[in-house]
Amino acid sequence: MVEDIRLESRSGLEAVWWMSLDRTGFAPGDTGVLEAVTRSGNRLQIPVTAVVVDAEGVLWHVVEKPLAAGTEVTGRAADSA
Repeated sequence: MVEDIRLESRSGLEAVWWMSLDRTGFAPGDTGVLEAVTRSGNRLQIPVTAVVVDAEGVLWHVVEKPLAAGTEVTGRAADSA
């Protein structure tokens, strides 16, 4: 589940968001995809372009489009092989 979101940067119409989750299989440096289902049943796929750890030790998933706090998500890291 999405716990927190943070706007990290914005340039014109493009933005970079950080999302923290209550649990994750991602590790720092990973990329991958987070998936969520809307109330209408549509599946959303949100690319994770990076995973970083802040000074407080919080693991953040870097995305271009955030999901609201409380949204249930599943995720998969890209195959690093």
